[in-house]
Amino acid sequence: MRFRTQGVLLLLCGAALLRVSLFSELYLRYVKEGLRPYLVMSGVLLLVLGVLGLVRRENGDGDHGHEDHQGLGHDHSRSPRIAWLLAAPALALLIYPPPALGSYSAEREEAKVAAQGVGTFPKLPAGDPVELTLNAFASRAQWDSGASMKGRTLRLTGFVTKDDDGRWYVARLFVNCCAADAAPLKVQVRGSKAPARDTWVTVTGTWHRTGKPGSDEARPVLNATSVQRVDQPSNPYEKR
Repeated sequence: MRFRTQGVLLLLCGAALLRVSLFSELYLRYVKEGLRPYLVMSGVLLLVLGVLGLVRRENGDGDHGHEDHQGLGHDHSRSPRIAWLLAAPALALLIYPPPALGSYSAEREEAKVAAQGVGTFPKLPAGDPVELTLNAFASRAQWDSGASMKGRTLRLTGFVTKDDDGRWYVARLFVNCCAADAAPLKVQVRGSKAPARDTWVTVTGTWHRTGKPGSDEARPVLNATSVQRVDQPSNPYEKR
Protein backbone atom coordinates (compact mmCIF):
# COMPACT_ATOMS: atom_id res chain seq x y z
CA MET A 1 0.00 0.00 0.00
CA ARG A 2 2.82 2.40 0.84
CA PHE A 3 4.44 2.26 -2.59
CA ARG A 4 1.09 2.57 -4.35
CA THR A 5 0.26 5.70 -2.34
CA GLN A 6 3.66 7.23 -2.88
CA GLY A 7 3.57 6.42 -6.58
CA VAL A 8 0.17 7.99 -7.15
CA LEU A 9 1.08 11.13 -5.16
CA LEU A 10 4.33 11.53 -7.08
CA LEU A 11 2.50 11.12 -10.39
CA LEU A 12 -0.08 13.74 -9.41
CA CYS A 13 2.59 16.23 -8.31
CA GLY A 14 4.66 15.64 -11.43
CA ALA A 15 1.66 16.03 -13.70
CA ALA A 16 0.66 19.24 -11.92
CA LEU A 17 4.13 20.73 -12.36
CA LEU A 18 4.20 19.87 -16.06
CA ARG A 19 0.65 21.19 -16.45
CA VAL A 20 1.65 24.68 -15.33
CA SER A 21 5.22 24.81 -16.66
CA LEU A 22 5.52 22.69 -19.83
CA PHE A 23 2.03 22.73 -21.34
CA SER A 24 1.08 26.28 -20.36
CA GLU A 25 2.50 29.50 -18.96
CA LEU A 26 0.53 29.31 -15.72
CA TYR A 27 3.78 28.97 -13.79
CA LEU A 28 4.33 32.69 -14.37
CA ARG A 29 1.64 33.31 -11.75
CA TYR A 30 3.91 31.82 -9.11
CA VAL A 31 7.59 32.08 -10.10
CA LYS A 32 9.90 33.98 -12.43
CA GLU A 33 10.28 33.00 -16.09
CA GLY A 34 13.86 31.79 -15.62
CA LEU A 35 12.74 29.00 -13.27
CA ARG A 36 10.73 27.19 -15.96
CA PRO A 37 13.43 24.61 -16.87
CA TYR A 38 13.78 23.60 -13.23
CA LEU A 39 10.03 23.14 -12.88
CA VAL A 40 9.90 20.99 -16.01
CA MET A 41 12.83 18.85 -14.83
CA SER A 42 11.25 18.47 -11.41
CA GLY A 43 7.95 17.41 -12.97
CA VAL A 44 9.63 14.79 -15.16
CA LEU A 45 11.62 13.47 -12.20
CA LEU A 46 8.47 13.14 -10.08
CA LEU A 47 6.73 11.24 -12.87
CA VAL A 48 9.65 8.84 -13.18
CA LEU A 49 9.75 8.26 -9.42
CA GLY A 50 6.00 7.75 -9.38
CA VAL A 51 6.14 5.12 -12.11
CA LEU A 52 9.00 3.35 -10.33
CA GLY A 53 6.97 3.33 -7.11
CA LEU A 54 3.98 1.73 -8.83
CA VAL A 55 6.17 -0.82 -10.63
CA ARG A 56 7.78 -1.74 -7.32
CA ARG A 57 4.33 -2.20 -5.82
CA GLU A 58 3.22 -4.46 -8.67
CA ASN A 59 6.36 -6.57 -8.22
CA GLY A 60 5.40 -7.03 -4.58
CA ASP A 61 8.48 -5.38 -3.08
CA GLY A 62 8.30 -3.88 0.38
CA ASP A 63 4.61 -4.56 1.00
CA HIS A 64 4.83 -7.62 3.24
CA GLY A 65 3.66 -7.53 6.79
CA HIS A 66 6.15 -8.84 9.31
CA GLU A 67 6.16 -9.90 12.87
CA ASP A 68 7.37 -7.51 15.51
CA HIS A 69 9.72 -8.59 18.28
CA GLN A 70 6.72 -9.74 20.38
CA GLY A 71 5.49 -12.05 17.67
CA LEU A 72 2.41 -9.96 16.87
CA GLY A 73 1.49 -9.24 13.25
CA HIS A 74 2.19 -5.59 12.48
CA ASP A 75 2.61 -3.98 9.05
CA HIS A 76 4.96 -1.00 9.18
CA SER A 77 4.81 -0.51 5.43
CA ARG A 78 1.33 0.97 5.35
CA SER A 79 1.07 4.71 4.75
CA PRO A 80 -1.27 6.78 6.90
CA ARG A 81 -4.50 7.68 5.14
CA ILE A 82 -3.86 11.34 5.84
CA ALA A 83 -1.06 11.16 3.25
CA TRP A 84 -3.76 11.37 0.58
CA LEU A 85 -4.41 14.95 1.66
CA LEU A 86 -1.13 15.78 -0.10
CA ALA A 87 -2.95 15.13 -3.34
CA ALA A 88 -5.21 18.18 -2.86
CA PRO A 89 -2.66 20.85 -3.95
CA ALA A 90 -1.64 18.79 -6.96
CA LEU A 91 -5.26 18.27 -8.01
CA ALA A 92 -5.89 21.99 -7.58
CA LEU A 93 -3.07 22.79 -10.01
CA LEU A 94 -4.37 20.20 -12.48
CA ILE A 95 -8.03 21.20 -12.36
CA TYR A 96 -8.16 24.84 -11.26
CA PRO A 97 -4.80 26.61 -10.87
CA PRO A 98 -4.95 29.43 -8.30
CA PRO A 99 -5.04 32.90 -9.88
CA ALA A 100 -2.19 35.37 -9.78
CA LEU A 101 -1.94 37.74 -6.84
CA GLY A 102 -4.14 40.78 -7.27
CA SER A 103 -5.69 43.73 -5.51
CA TYR A 104 -5.81 42.04 -2.11
CA SER A 105 -2.01 41.87 -2.02
CA ALA A 106 -1.56 45.34 -3.47
CA GLU A 107 -3.87 46.91 -0.91
CA ARG A 108 -1.97 45.40 2.01
CA GLU A 109 1.29 47.23 1.37
CA GLU A 110 2.23 50.52 -0.27
CA ALA A 111 4.49 50.42 -3.28
CA LYS A 112 8.17 50.54 -2.40
CA VAL A 113 10.41 52.12 -5.02
CA ALA A 114 14.16 52.01 -4.47
CA ALA A 115 15.49 55.48 -3.79
CA GLN A 116 18.17 56.13 -6.37
CA GLY A 117 18.45 59.75 -5.39
CA VAL A 118 17.02 62.76 -7.14
CA GLY A 119 18.51 63.31 -10.57
CA THR A 120 17.87 63.68 -14.27
CA PHE A 121 16.47 60.61 -16.00
CA PRO A 122 17.05 59.74 -19.67
CA LYS A 123 14.58 61.21 -22.16
CA LEU A 124 11.58 59.12 -23.07
CA PRO A 125 11.38 57.61 -26.58
CA ALA A 126 9.91 59.78 -29.31
CA GLY A 127 6.25 59.42 -30.18
CA ASP A 128 3.10 59.31 -28.08
CA PRO A 129 1.75 57.46 -26.29
CA VAL A 130 4.80 56.04 -24.52
CA GLU A 131 4.35 52.60 -22.98
CA LEU A 132 5.84 52.56 -19.47
CA THR A 133 6.05 49.99 -16.73
CA LEU A 134 4.58 51.07 -13.42
CA ASN A 135 8.04 50.95 -11.90
CA ALA A 136 9.44 53.30 -14.56
CA PHE A 137 6.54 55.72 -14.15
CA ALA A 138 6.78 55.75 -10.35
CA SER A 139 10.55 56.24 -10.39
CA ARG A 140 10.33 59.22 -12.73
CA ALA A 141 7.39 60.71 -10.81
CA GLN A 142 9.25 60.52 -7.51
CA TRP A 143 12.88 61.14 -8.42
CA ASP A 144 13.22 62.79 -11.84
CA SER A 145 14.34 66.40 -11.38
CA GLY A 146 14.24 66.87 -15.16
CA ALA A 147 10.48 66.21 -15.36
CA SER A 148 10.97 64.01 -18.41
CA MET A 149 7.30 62.94 -18.43
CA LYS A 150 5.94 66.50 -18.58
CA GLY A 151 3.71 67.04 -21.61
CA ARG A 152 3.93 63.42 -22.76
CA THR A 153 1.09 60.98 -23.28
CA LEU A 154 1.76 57.84 -21.29
CA ARG A 155 0.26 54.38 -21.20
CA LEU A 156 0.22 52.00 -18.22
CA THR A 157 -1.21 48.49 -17.90
CA GLY A 158 -2.19 46.71 -14.69
CA PHE A 159 -5.10 45.64 -12.53
CA VAL A 160 -7.45 47.87 -10.57
CA THR A 161 -7.20 48.32 -6.83
CA LYS A 162 -8.91 50.86 -4.55
CA ASP A 163 -8.60 52.33 -1.10
CA ASP A 164 -11.27 53.20 1.44
CA ASP A 165 -11.53 56.89 0.54
CA GLY A 166 -12.54 56.27 -3.06
CA ARG A 167 -9.19 56.67 -4.81
CA TRP A 168 -8.26 53.99 -7.30
CA TYR A 169 -5.01 52.78 -8.76
CA VAL A 170 -3.61 50.79 -11.62
CA ALA A 171 -1.36 48.26 -9.95
CA ARG A 172 1.01 45.43 -10.65
CA LEU A 173 3.24 43.19 -8.57
CA PHE A 174 6.87 42.44 -9.19
CA VAL A 175 8.80 39.45 -7.94
CA ASN A 176 12.42 38.72 -7.16
CA CYS A 177 12.02 34.94 -7.15
CA CYS A 178 8.44 33.76 -6.75
CA ALA A 179 4.96 34.95 -5.82
CA ALA A 180 5.80 34.59 -2.13
CA ASP A 181 8.04 37.68 -2.26
CA ALA A 182 5.81 39.73 -4.57
CA ALA A 183 5.63 43.43 -3.74
CA PRO A 184 2.95 45.81 -5.05
CA LEU A 185 3.50 48.93 -7.11
CA LYS A 186 0.57 51.33 -7.61
CA VAL A 187 -0.11 54.46 -9.66
CA GLN A 188 -3.10 56.58 -8.70
CA VAL A 189 -5.50 57.33 -11.55
CA ARG A 190 -7.51 60.55 -11.66
CA GLY A 191 -10.18 61.84 -14.02
CA SER A 192 -11.91 58.53 -14.77
CA LYS A 193 -14.41 56.29 -13.01
CA ALA A 194 -12.87 53.21 -11.43
CA PRO A 195 -13.61 49.81 -12.97
CA ALA A 196 -14.21 46.84 -10.69
CA ARG A 197 -11.37 45.58 -8.50
CA ASP A 198 -8.94 43.20 -10.20
CA THR A 199 -10.07 44.27 -13.67
CA TRP A 200 -7.07 44.51 -15.99
CA VAL A 201 -6.90 47.86 -17.78
CA THR A 202 -4.66 49.95 -19.98
CA VAL A 203 -4.76 53.57 -18.84
CA THR A 204 -3.67 56.36 -21.17
CA GLY A 205 -3.07 59.85 -19.82
CA THR A 206 -0.58 62.44 -18.61
CA TRP A 207 1.61 62.68 -15.56
CA HIS A 208 0.21 64.73 -12.68
CA ARG A 209 2.94 66.42 -10.66
CA THR A 210 2.24 66.25 -6.92
CA GLY A 211 5.39 67.54 -5.25
CA LYS A 212 9.09 68.25 -5.43
CA PRO A 213 11.16 65.26 -6.58
CA GLY A 214 12.49 63.33 -3.61
CA SER A 215 9.87 64.69 -1.20
CA ASP A 216 7.10 62.74 0.48
CA GLU A 217 4.57 64.67 -1.60
CA ALA A 218 5.99 63.33 -4.89
CA ARG A 219 3.57 60.52 -5.71
CA PRO A 220 2.95 58.56 -8.91
CA VAL A 221 -0.32 59.98 -10.28
CA LEU A 222 -1.77 59.81 -13.79
CA ASN A 223 -4.51 62.01 -15.23
CA ALA A 224 -6.45 59.55 -17.38
CA THR A 225 -7.79 60.38 -20.82
CA SER A 226 -8.92 56.82 -21.50
CA VAL A 227 -9.27 53.55 -19.60
CA GLN A 228 -9.56 50.38 -21.67
CA ARG A 229 -10.27 46.94 -20.27
CA VAL A 230 -7.81 44.29 -21.41
CA ASP A 231 -7.14 40.61 -20.80
CA GLN A 232 -4.71 39.63 -18.08
CA PRO A 233 -1.30 39.10 -19.70
CA SER A 234 0.26 35.63 -19.63
CA ASN A 235 2.86 37.02 -17.23
CA PRO A 236 0.89 39.20 -14.79
CA TYR A 237 3.95 40.32 -12.83
CA GLU A 238 6.26 43.17 -13.62
CA LYS A 239 10.01 42.81 -13.92
CA ARG A 240 12.35 45.17 -12.17
